[in-house]
Amino acid sequence: MTDVLVVKVVAPEENDNDPEMKGWLLKWTNYLKGYQKRWFVLSKGVLSYYRNQAEMNHTCRGTISLHGALIHTVDSCTFVVSNGGTQTFHIKTANEVERQSWVTALELAKVKAIRAMESEEEEEKETLHVVPSQEITAVVRDLTERLESLRTCYDLITKHGVALQGALAELKSMNIMSSDEDTIVGRIKIVNERATLFRITSNAMINACNDYLRSAESQGHKWSKALQHERENRERLEEIVEQLAKQHTQLEQAAHRVQQNKLAMNTQQVLEIDCGAVVSDDEIEFFDAEDDKVIYQRPADDHDDGAFILKMSDTKQQQTQTSSSSTSSFSSEIDDNAHKMRKSCGLDDKGYVDSPDPNSPKGSGHGNAADNEDNSAGNNAGAVGNLRSSQNSEISLNSGAGAGGTGDPRRPGGGEISGASNSRQAIRKRRTRVPDKPNYPLNLWSIMKNCIGKELSKIPMPVNFNEPLSMLQRLTEDYEYAELLDQAAECIDECEQLAYVAAFSISAYSTTTTRTGKPFNPLLGETFECDRTDDLGWRCIAEQVSHHPPMAATCCEGRNWVSWQEFTMTSKFRGKYLQIIPLGAAYVLFPKTNHKYTWHKVTTTVNNIIVGKLWVDQHGDTEIVGLNSSSGIKCVLKYIPYSYFSRETQRRVKGVVIDRNNKVKWVIRGTWDSQIEIAKVRSTSGPPDSPEYETGLYKTIWERRMPPSDSEKYYNFSVLAAQLNEMEEGVAPTDSRHRPDQRLMEVGKWDESNHEKLRLEEKQREKRKQREEEAEAAASRGEPFPPYQPVWFSQQREEGTDNIVHIHTGNYWEHKKRQDWFKCPDIF
Repeated sequence: MTDVLVVKVVAPEENDNDPEMKGWLLKWTNYLKGYQKRWFVLSKGVLSYYRNQAEMNHTCRGTISLHGALIHTVDSCTFVVSNGGTQTFHIKTANEVERQSWVTALELAKVKAIRAMESEEEEEKETLHVVPSQEITAVVRDLTERLESLRTCYDLITKHGVALQGALAELKSMNIMSSDEDTIVGRIKIVNERATLFRITSNAMINACNDYLRSAESQGHKWSKALQHERENRERLEEIVEQLAKQHTQLEQAAHRVQQNKLAMNTQQVLEIDCGAVVSDDEIEFFDAEDDKVIYQRPADDHDDGAFILKMSDTKQQQTQTSSSSTSSFSSEIDDNAHKMRKSCGLDDKGYVDSPDPNSPKGSGHGNAADNEDNSAGNNAGAVGNLRSSQNSEISLNSGAGAGGTGDPRRPGGGEISGASNSRQAIRKRRTRVPDKPNYPLNLWSIMKNCIGKELSKIPMPVNFNEPLSMLQRLTEDYEYAELLDQAAECIDECEQLAYVAAFSISAYSTTTTRTGKPFNPLLGETFECDRTDDLGWRCIAEQVSHHPPMAATCCEGRNWVSWQEFTMTSKFRGKYLQIIPLGAAYVLFPKTNHKYTWHKVTTTVNNIIVGKLWVDQHGDTEIVGLNSSSGIKCVLKYIPYSYFSRETQRRVKGVVIDRNNKVKWVIRGTWDSQIEIAKVRSTSGPPDSPEYETGLYKTIWERRMPPSDSEKYYNFSVLAAQLNEMEEGVAPTDSRHRPDQRLMEVGKWDESNHEKLRLEEKQREKRKQREEEAEAAASRGEPFPPYQPVWFSQQREEGTDNIVHIHTGNYWEHKKRQDWFKCPDIF
């Protein structure tokens, strides 16, 4: 840039509680315009920017609250401010001095914002604390005693005041000329004594008044805030009860309508039988299907944008049934190999049962002609190759660590997993379950009622609502079906590869239908490793890299693929339900082809917080976007919300893979808790808002492995979940397996676990306060203070995007080999 950047800075004043800076800085806008001059304002813990100073009174272009922001220095003149997902500012200054001035001011403002927020939380905790009856009785007793002291002082003042007035009256009535000196002196002495008594009593009265007022004011402020909060809670409860009443009324009306419709349909069927012309809706719907074709067509009464329906002929039904048989044969071949693996590592077959749960909703069948599935298309389009042979598909179970690819700078050892070889390693025998969950009754609403509207990470929850896994271990469970990535790595066609990546991203939600326990929030610096190269062919390392905002980073290395993600979230408890909105992105790279994909997770909602059985739903839209050599292709997925009033299969997912020419090449359908099928698109017809796709046969590429039949006794864990917290030798001292409160919970000692949880949180809180004080002292001196640095991850600009993400440094496994843990902090 040839223009000279003129930066006007209003430096923070000394002894100012609200450091403020204003000035012109360069902000990255896009690839066409690059860096543009913008007016930035730092005030009250918030960084805002405007196009010019005149906009300050009416139009703010963007803001970031610093209490949960990440401040990252890129080079001598550039720094990045991000809130973890929704807003990121890439900023450039005129020189290094200017950059350091802004970064110092931002760090100081962040420390003050965090401290102010924590002060509010502490005050709110005191206010929200459920006051026991003994404390109320003690306060009332204290005020009553002070009031009695006031009454006693009042009586004494009245008594001594009357005596003093009498003595003064007697002195005044004396005839000084006729009275002797001794009498006068005696009367004056009496007046002085009574005046002294009156003064002492008056002082006691004043002190008692001060004590009473002080006690009343301190307690009054507390009770006033508690009363105000209680009033707000009652108003929220009224709204929730009103919503529940409305929904119950709607359900009753819907049930009544359904009953009427059933009666009407039964009557109509009787009439049709009498007339000898019974034609079902399905037969009418598929009447016009052409021979040997599968067509998606948008229903006339469907208002969902981009939806389409399936048409299939009778001839196609027969072919589909044949395909289902071959698919079953192929699945049996894989199951045989899986059975041999389980026997070699001592696992139960029941831990990996492939049959669907009879009590759970099933996905679509293998090309059933009567199935009618809406699928999202819109204006998107993409291309995919044919399904691979069964020999290639077996790689997830039978092949060793594949040959290394071209290598990846993010991944030690290039395309091959470090430490793995082509020869099969000795498979470790692992446990298949955890101890049963104790039956400790606890009223959820008694704890949650005071948390309405709060961030989930701010809610103080006992371990009774947890499961004995940390969030780092829960994120590692995303790779339970990593064989889909093994198969994707073997794909030649990038669109086919993307279809398998989409199935992998969907499979991560498969356990959430029954897993309603809350994972433990990781401590800052906590780690978790999962090395399953001996049997599953992948290994993963995760670390809690930030506390404000809470953020975890993971990196998983597999057979010719590497995947990493940065996970943080925003969440709100609304009384009836809890909504979790994930931030951050996930990535997967295939080094052989340099194909790279990224996506964001969808919204999770936990329902029936107040009454009923907890259940989880996933909903929203997401795109899996190709980067690097796969740039230009994408997959659009739609997670359809659960509906009480829909007759369609619940927990559905539908989507399409789109090529660089914006043409749909593959269709994806299924349910996120059961199975996923894909079909290649042969041709497209119809208008853009209601396309029709002629497809080939559907192939099931993913089916959920059901958990053991008795898993309800131990948190509904799958076999992999039960193995995650199993103690292993040689892991880092910061590993989640060493966390005492989590271990105590797993063995059923919940009371001890709650005590340990409080101790660990207090220890972390003290360390954080110490760092904040050091940062504030350094900022007040104008000196830079290094922010917290994770041990195994570092912030880098993600290639192909503008995102600053935490990337694995690649040296964890080398340190483990040497058992060199000197860099690990003391957190437990």
